Amino acid sequence: MEGEATKRRPGRPKDVQLAERRRGEILDVAVQLFARYGYRDTDVERIARALGVGKGTIYRYFPAKRTLFLDSVDRCMRELFEFVACCVPAEADPLEHMEQAVRAYLVYFDEHPEVVELLIQERAEFKERKQLTYFEYRERNQGHWREVAQQLVAEGRVRDVPFAQVSEVFGYLIYGAMLTNYFKGREKPIEQQARDILHILWFGVLSDEERHRRLTARKDTR
Repeated sequence: MEGEATKRRPGRPKDVQLAERRRGEILDVAVQLFARYGYRDTDVERIARALGVGKGTIYRYFPAKRTLFLDSVDRCMRELFEFVACCVPAEADPLEHMEQAVRAYLVYFDEHPEVVELLIQERAEFKERKQLTYFEYRERNQGHWREVAQQLVAEGRVRDVPFAQVSEVFGYLIYGAMLTNYFKGREKPIEQQARDILHILWFGVLSDEERHRRLTARKDTR
């Protein structure tokens, strides 16, 4: 009976924190190596050597290189949106809330150019994916920004433009700035970049007279 009891004794409880820490260590190295050498030239063996472990350790946490790569991108996107959220005070004025978010977004990618490289590689290597990780996370966060936009409209501080249109244009501006900084090199401080983007977004480029003229002409053609 004692032998049977011994067999039934539960094994050592799994250390969840240790597993998460080791998983994070693998992802840290994987992000850097994928960014440096590319998806195709970064095999599991190379990542294992950099960590000083055997390939089996990597496969214990990630069943395939594809999984490791996509989880690396997912982690980076989670960090991006957590960073933006942390940089924006919850009690901030809605417009200031948006301005701080733009600055934080540009700062994150400026400090982590390797993440831009991973986003480019994801598009190049996994064209069959219907939705890239960046845009998955962007869509998940739309609810919050929709509420901010609705508050500004209700207060009469911005025009009642469809949120989808505002979000799309906003995305064009900051996503384009991020890619341009990566490919061309940042030519001005982040603070000034954010200020320029927001200045054009808030005030536009047309004079009051020209806006009035164009709106009047548009009404006359209806």
